[in-house]
Amino acid sequence: MDKFTTLDGVGAPLNLINIDTDMIIPKQFLKTIKRTGLGKSLFFEMRYDDDGNEIEDFVLNQPAYRNASILVTGDNFGCGSSREHAPWALADFGIKCVIATSFADIFYNNCFKNGILPIKLPQEDVDKLMDDAERGANATISVDLDTQTITGPDGGSISFEVEAFRKHCLMNGLDDIGLTMQKKDKVDEFEAGRRLSQPWLFG
Repeated sequence: MDKFTTLDGVGAPLNLINIDTDMIIPKQFLKTIKRTGLGKSLFFEMRYDDDGNEIEDFVLNQPAYRNASILVTGDNFGCGSSREHAPWALADFGIKCVIATSFADIFYNNCFKNGILPIKLPQEDVDKLMDDAERGANATISVDLDTQTITGPDGGSISFEVEAFRKHCLMNGLDDIGLTMQKKDKVDEFEAGRRLSQPWLFG
C-alpha cells in the first residue's frame, strides 16, 4: 500500500447524501478479486447511460474532474453492503481522500486498509470545501495528514481528526498484511519452534 502523507489535488463535488456501495460499484462488478480495473466502473449507473455512453452532466465525466483525487460528498457515504470493492474502485480511479460529514462504519474502516483517507467534518466545513470544489480544476485542495489540516485554494485552513493508529498506518503505507509483516521475526520464530515440537505436521 502506498504511503499517504500529503495530497494536493482537485476535489470533485458530489453533493448527494446516502451514497451506498452499490452506487459506488454495482454488484455485477464484484466477481473479481483483483483491486485493479474497477475504476472505469466507479459510479457506473451515474456515469453511463444504458448504451454505455458517458453522461456528460455527471461530475467525474466533466473535464475539470476527470483527474480528481479528492471527493467532497454528502452525509452517510458508503452505506449499504460491506463490499471492499467500493474503496478498490475509488482508489483505482485515483481518489485518495473522501470528505463528508459521516461515513458508514465498515466502509470507513475499509478505506484506511486500502490507502484512502476518509475525513469527517462538520457540515459547515464540508459546505466550504464543496464550494471550493465547484470552482473546477484550478481550485486545488491540499490535505496534510501529519498536521491534520486541509487547505483550500484561497489559503483557508480546516483541521480534522483521525485516530492515531490509523494515521500511523496510512503514513507508513501499512495495510493488514504490512502490519503482519512487521512481526515476521516472531512468526518465523514460532514456525521454527513448531517444526521442532510437531515435526509430523511438516512431512
